[in-house]
Amino acid sequence: MAKALGADYEVDTAADAGTAIEKAFADPHPDLILLDIEMPDVSGFEVCRALKGEALTADIPVIFLTGKTDAQSQVEGLQMGAVDYVMKPINAGVLRARVRMHLALTDRRQELERLVQERTAQLERTRTELIRRLGRAMSTHESSAVGNRVMRLAQYAKLIAQAAGAKPQVCEMMAIVAPLHDVGKLGVPSEILGKKDKLSAPDWERIKRHPKIGADIIGEHDDPLLKLARQIALTHHENWDGSGYPDRLKAEAIPWPGRVMAVVDSFEAMTATQFYREPRTPDDAVFEIEKLAGKRYDPKVVEAFKKALPAMLKVRESLSDALGDLINLDFAPKAHTAGPAAAQPATAAPAPAPAKPAAAKPAPPPKPAPPRKPALDVAALARAAAAKAKK
Repeated sequence: MAKALGADYEVDTAADAGTAIEKAFADPHPDLILLDIEMPDVSGFEVCRALKGEALTADIPVIFLTGKTDAQSQVEGLQMGAVDYVMKPINAGVLRARVRMHLALTDRRQELERLVQERTAQLERTRTELIRRLGRAMSTHESSAVGNRVMRLAQYAKLIAQAAGAKPQVCEMMAIVAPLHDVGKLGVPSEILGKKDKLSAPDWERIKRHPKIGADIIGEHDDPLLKLARQIALTHHENWDGSGYPDRLKAEAIPWPGRVMAVVDSFEAMTATQFYREPRTPDDAVFEIEKLAGKRYDPKVVEAFKKALPAMLKVRESLSDALGDLINLDFAPKAHTAGPAAAQPATAAPAPAPAKPAAAKPAPPPKPAPPRKPALDVAALARAAAAKAKK
């Protein structure tokens, strides 16, 4: 076999199943495995099954070498993951052709996987950019004083989620969808959103409809990111004490992302320049949010907010708005309002470790039976080799 393939490939041979398994897990892994079915102590079928059962070797193509001509053996080998059969006696030309074909197929599959991953990443970037653009369009509809608000909201949401102990993937998703939290304001006339005087009762009712309008704009999807965006848009004005809108949800009934976004929205609204007032100081905003913990905001999320505050202040400084970019400024005195709050999801307590079963007393070996060579456990060898390779 080495003679037939050595001119074109680097061939590494193994005399037994144990050595073959060790070499399969060596670094670098082989590109293809030629496996004899008839081996001492253990069959090639068992070795193949052991290799396919481990993540590090499951994708390595296996070609069986065999003198068995029955169809059942071939079906059995293909069902456990082999890609081909080469019959004995081995014809060197046939072997080279089969090896060349399967290596080419593997290269093509890997290239396709790379292209799929690249295209998926490109689609993710495009989707993220579209979400940001839609968030910016919403902000422009609400006020000319957009500045860097979209980027600040994204970073604030990520930082509070991190401080609350959320998984990295969740934190990234929060950063992506945070700018869409008020997208429902696209359904509210800009004249109402830009009013400097106290809103009338009908106007206030129209404002209060924007969470449901936002949820309708985003729609219902199976995609986790859009699900999160819809959840935040719908629930970021719910209050911890049940006094919020649109559904007067209370405490843990408010989804955790909505509780986080409530604090994010309030801090940004209070500390950013608005077209009708100058910004409040961060200290004022922190005082207001702390004062409303347990009423408007989830106390646990407020604690996470305080933990994240130093990093949030750096974001605010680095993404501050240049006054020249803001128009229609009118710093007339206005009543200050704050938004809702966020809570941390409960974590389940770890399950107790199962009790160890009592060891049964082994039966004495039969006296007349001659000593037998222990069976080779190739699955155990594969597990051991995989553990060693991971170190």
